[in-house]
Amino acid sequence: MKIFVKAKPNSPPSLKLRRTSESKTIYLVSVKEAPKDGRANIAIQEALAEHFGVAPSRVRLVSGFSSRNKVFEVL
Repeated sequence: MKIFVKAKPNSPPSLKLRRTSESKTIYLVSVKEAPKDGRANIAIQEALAEHFGVAPSRVRLVSGFSSRNKVFEVL
Protein backbone atom coordinates (compact mmCIF):
# COMPACT_ATOMS: atom_id res chain seq x y z
CA MET A 1 0.00 0.00 0.00
CA LYS A 2 1.34 3.46 -0.86
CA ILE A 3 1.08 6.17 1.79
CA PHE A 4 1.37 9.87 0.91
CA VAL A 5 2.93 11.90 3.73
CA LYS A 6 3.23 15.62 4.43
CA ALA A 7 6.21 15.80 6.78
CA LYS A 8 6.57 18.35 9.58
CA PRO A 9 10.07 18.03 11.06
CA ASN A 10 11.15 19.93 14.19
CA SER A 11 7.61 19.75 15.61
CA PRO A 12 6.54 19.24 19.20
CA PRO A 13 5.75 15.60 19.92
CA SER A 14 2.13 16.26 20.94
CA LEU A 15 0.63 15.47 17.51
CA LYS A 16 2.47 12.69 15.75
CA LEU A 17 0.35 11.22 12.97
CA ARG A 18 -3.09 12.02 11.60
CA ARG A 19 -5.05 11.42 8.42
CA THR A 20 -5.62 14.60 6.43
CA SER A 21 -8.44 13.37 4.23
CA GLU A 22 -11.09 10.71 4.11
CA SER A 23 -8.72 8.67 2.01
CA LYS A 24 -6.76 6.17 4.07
CA THR A 25 -3.54 7.00 2.26
CA ILE A 26 -2.82 10.69 2.99
CA TYR A 27 -1.24 11.55 6.36
CA LEU A 28 0.34 14.48 8.16
CA VAL A 29 3.28 13.24 10.26
CA SER A 30 4.96 15.50 12.83
CA VAL A 31 8.32 14.46 14.24
CA LYS A 32 10.70 16.22 16.60
CA GLU A 33 13.81 15.20 14.63
CA ALA A 34 15.50 17.67 12.31
CA PRO A 35 15.72 16.95 8.59
CA LYS A 36 19.47 16.31 8.80
CA ASP A 37 21.11 13.10 7.55
CA GLY A 38 17.72 11.44 7.03
CA ARG A 39 16.81 11.47 10.74
CA ALA A 40 13.32 12.87 10.12
CA ASN A 41 12.70 10.25 7.43
CA ILE A 42 13.63 7.47 9.84
CA ALA A 43 11.33 8.92 12.52
CA ILE A 44 8.46 9.10 10.01
CA GLN A 45 9.16 5.53 8.95
CA GLU A 46 9.00 4.39 12.58
CA ALA A 47 5.78 6.33 13.24
CA LEU A 48 4.10 4.77 10.20
CA ALA A 49 5.29 1.29 11.21
CA GLU A 50 3.84 1.77 14.70
CA HIS A 51 0.56 3.09 13.30
CA PHE A 52 0.11 0.17 10.89
CA GLY A 53 1.43 -2.45 13.33
CA VAL A 54 4.36 -3.64 11.20
CA ALA A 55 8.13 -3.70 11.60
CA PRO A 56 9.95 -0.53 10.47
CA SER A 57 11.76 -2.64 7.86
CA ARG A 58 8.38 -3.19 6.16
CA VAL A 59 7.97 0.56 5.55
CA ARG A 60 10.18 2.09 2.89
CA LEU A 61 10.58 5.55 1.44
CA VAL A 62 9.71 5.49 -2.26
CA SER A 63 10.12 9.17 -3.14
CA GLY A 64 10.64 12.55 -1.51
CA PHE A 65 13.84 11.98 0.44
CA SER A 66 14.56 15.72 0.72
CA SER A 67 10.99 16.99 0.29
CA ARG A 68 8.17 17.58 2.76
CA ASN A 69 5.87 15.60 0.48
CA LYS A 70 6.86 11.94 0.61
CA VAL A 71 5.61 8.60 -0.60
CA PHE A 72 6.11 5.54 1.60
CA GLU A 73 5.23 1.97 0.83
CA VAL A 74 3.97 -0.39 3.53
CA LEU A 75 4.79 -3.98 2.60
